[in-house]
Amino acid sequence: MKITAVLFALLATASLSFAADEAAKKPEGDKPKGPTEAAFTKKDGNGDGKLTKEEFTKGAPDAAKAEKQFDRKDKDKSGDISKEEFLAAGPKKEKEAK
Repeated sequence: MKITAVLFALLATASLSFAADEAAKKPEGDKPKGPTEAAFTKKDGNGDGKLTKEEFTKGAPDAAKAEKQFDRKDKDKSGDISKEEFLAAGPKKEKEAK
Protein backbone atom coordinates (compact mmCIF):
# COMPACT_ATOMS: atom_id res chain seq x y z
CA MET A 1 0.00 0.00 0.00
CA LYS A 2 2.84 2.39 0.85
CA ILE A 3 4.49 1.67 -2.49
CA THR A 4 1.28 2.55 -4.35
CA ALA A 5 0.99 5.84 -2.45
CA VAL A 6 4.63 6.72 -3.18
CA LEU A 7 4.25 5.88 -6.87
CA PHE A 8 1.08 7.94 -7.09
CA ALA A 9 2.84 10.90 -5.43
CA LEU A 10 5.76 10.65 -7.87
CA LEU A 11 3.41 10.47 -10.82
CA ALA A 12 1.46 13.50 -9.61
CA THR A 13 4.67 15.49 -9.07
CA ALA A 14 5.98 14.59 -12.52
CA SER A 15 2.66 15.59 -14.10
CA LEU A 16 2.64 18.96 -12.36
CA SER A 17 6.24 19.58 -13.36
CA PHE A 18 5.48 18.77 -16.99
CA ALA A 19 2.43 21.06 -16.98
CA ALA A 20 4.49 23.91 -15.51
CA ASP A 21 7.14 23.47 -18.22
CA GLU A 22 4.49 23.63 -20.96
CA ALA A 23 2.96 26.77 -19.45
CA ALA A 24 6.39 28.43 -19.32
CA LYS A 25 6.98 27.71 -23.01
CA LYS A 26 3.82 29.57 -24.07
CA PRO A 27 3.35 32.67 -21.94
CA GLU A 28 -0.12 34.18 -22.02
CA GLY A 29 -0.57 37.68 -23.31
CA ASP A 30 2.16 37.55 -25.95
CA LYS A 31 1.29 39.88 -28.78
CA PRO A 32 1.26 38.30 -32.20
CA LYS A 33 4.13 39.50 -34.34
CA GLY A 34 3.25 41.38 -37.47
CA PRO A 35 0.01 42.96 -38.59
CA THR A 36 -3.33 41.45 -37.59
CA GLU A 37 -6.87 41.66 -38.92
CA ALA A 38 -7.90 43.54 -35.79
CA ALA A 39 -5.24 46.18 -36.46
CA PHE A 40 -6.47 46.52 -40.05
CA THR A 41 -10.08 46.94 -38.92
CA LYS A 42 -9.06 49.52 -36.33
CA LYS A 43 -7.15 51.58 -38.91
CA ASP A 44 -9.92 51.29 -41.54
CA GLY A 45 -11.83 54.34 -40.32
CA ASN A 46 -14.58 54.32 -42.94
CA GLY A 47 -14.90 50.51 -43.07
CA ASP A 48 -14.45 50.24 -46.85
CA GLY A 49 -12.01 47.32 -46.60
CA LYS A 50 -8.94 49.26 -47.67
CA LEU A 51 -6.58 51.75 -46.07
CA THR A 52 -5.75 55.11 -47.57
CA LYS A 53 -2.41 56.70 -46.79
CA GLU A 54 -4.19 59.02 -44.35
CA GLU A 55 -5.80 56.10 -42.49
CA PHE A 56 -2.53 54.16 -42.42
CA THR A 57 -0.39 57.02 -41.11
CA LYS A 58 -2.95 58.45 -38.64
CA GLY A 59 -1.51 58.40 -35.13
CA ALA A 60 1.92 57.20 -36.24
CA PRO A 61 4.75 58.60 -34.11
CA ASP A 62 6.97 58.97 -37.20
CA ALA A 63 4.90 60.09 -40.20
CA ALA A 64 7.78 59.80 -42.68
CA LYS A 65 8.49 56.22 -41.64
CA ALA A 66 4.78 55.36 -41.81
CA GLU A 67 4.56 56.77 -45.34
CA LYS A 68 7.51 54.61 -46.44
CA GLN A 69 5.82 51.55 -44.89
CA PHE A 70 2.61 52.43 -46.74
CA ASP A 71 4.48 52.66 -50.05
CA ARG A 72 6.16 49.27 -49.44
CA LYS A 73 2.87 47.57 -48.54
CA ASP A 74 0.95 49.05 -51.50
CA LYS A 75 2.23 46.36 -53.87
CA ASP A 76 -0.14 47.16 -56.73
CA LYS A 77 0.47 50.94 -56.37
CA SER A 78 -3.27 51.62 -56.27
CA GLY A 79 -2.95 54.32 -53.62
CA ASP A 80 -4.60 52.20 -50.96
CA ILE A 81 -3.78 49.00 -49.08
CA SER A 82 -6.09 45.99 -49.20
CA LYS A 83 -6.40 43.68 -46.23
CA GLU A 84 -4.27 41.11 -48.06
CA GLU A 85 -1.52 43.66 -48.69
CA PHE A 86 -1.68 44.78 -45.05
CA LEU A 87 -1.45 41.24 -43.66
CA ALA A 88 1.29 40.09 -46.04
CA ALA A 89 4.67 39.87 -44.35
CA GLY A 90 7.20 42.02 -46.11
CA PRO A 91 10.83 41.10 -46.66
CA LYS A 92 13.01 41.35 -43.58
CA LYS A 93 15.47 44.20 -43.71
CA GLU A 94 19.03 43.44 -42.75
CA LYS A 95 20.57 45.95 -40.41
CA GLU A 96 23.50 47.78 -41.87
CA ALA A 97 26.84 47.31 -40.15
CA LYS A 98 28.26 50.55 -38.87
